[in-house]
Amino acid sequence: MTADSPPVPRPGPRLETKATRKLQIALGLIWLVDGALQLQPCMFRRSFVTQIIAPNEVGQPSLIATPIRLMAHLIEPRVAWFNLLAVTLQLLIGVGLIYRPTVKAALLTSFGWALSVWWIGEGLGGLFTGDSSPLTGAPGAALLYVLAGLIAWPRDDSRTGTTAAGGILGQRGARVAWAVLWLGSSALWLMPANRSDTSVHDAIANAPSGAQWLTSIQSTAAAAATGRGLAIALGAAVVSAALGLTVLRPRGAKLALALSTAIGLVCFLVGQGMGGILTGSGTDPGTGPLLILLAFSIYPLHRSGQPLDWRHRRQSEPSQTSAHVSFAIEATGTGTRSRPASR
Repeated sequence: MTADSPPVPRPGPRLETKATRKLQIALGLIWLVDGALQLQPCMFRRSFVTQIIAPNEVGQPSLIATPIRLMAHLIEPRVAWFNLLAVTLQLLIGVGLIYRPTVKAALLTSFGWALSVWWIGEGLGGLFTGDSSPLTGAPGAALLYVLAGLIAWPRDDSRTGTTAAGGILGQRGARVAWAVLWLGSSALWLMPANRSDTSVHDAIANAPSGAQWLTSIQSTAAAAATGRGLAIALGAAVVSAALGLTVLRPRGAKLALALSTAIGLVCFLVGQGMGGILTGSGTDPGTGPLLILLAFSIYPLHRSGQPLDWRHRRQSEPSQTSAHVSFAIEATGTGTRSRPASR
């Protein structure tokens, strides 16, 4: 290669993107909030079992209900010790995600704990009861912690020097997971329990509050939804499916992510009452903040405006190969001086 030839880029380790690091920190802060909520006095009383864990057994198949019942009996006489363990784990996970060297250990711990909470503490989001709704928190906040953790996983790849988010799932996998999440929400909206004329009104009316201003918002929303449950469910199903499918392609994806953020905020306030954290008995903020966090984690994958398609990658290969061959011929000194084609 001659002195005036441009250097051929050498593949190096993939550096962790700023977006991934921000996601880790944001997720860590939410885990710290969960740990703080677990310190509330009601969590150390028998009511924690009877009002938070035991109700998850209702309407479940026996395969799911039996472990919930057994854990409730196991925790009830030891509720204080259990909550101290829960507080410690959640605070350690939060700190571990914020402190960069311990991110992987914290994420691994969070996966196991979140899946346990999803089963025992959330009854698998009520997905098998037939009456779960995305408005009130389905498929469960704990499951979204796992998805966010997979996207936040720090990943090194020596095959390319470019940076990208996506964690374990990769860019394509993160988008597909997002699509599955929203398509699942679309299917839940079409369940019979969510299509009655009073379903949306009742869900909002029964949401926790704990503050007068929040109660006022919920009352207004419930009144507006009176008798319109079927129309709202059908509209929400169509919008959810569109949000999931649009993100698979670059066109319109950013708008879809912005709209999903707004929907997450509405669910957070109106359908979930901020996870009940203002009532003194909420264990986490609910799915709303996690949906917003996931939208922000998917957004950087669309900055280039290019589809995640193997054909797009191959389009650039011929020009790179031609350039390398041209430089190689030029370096042989045979008298033939090939130049890269101008672009």
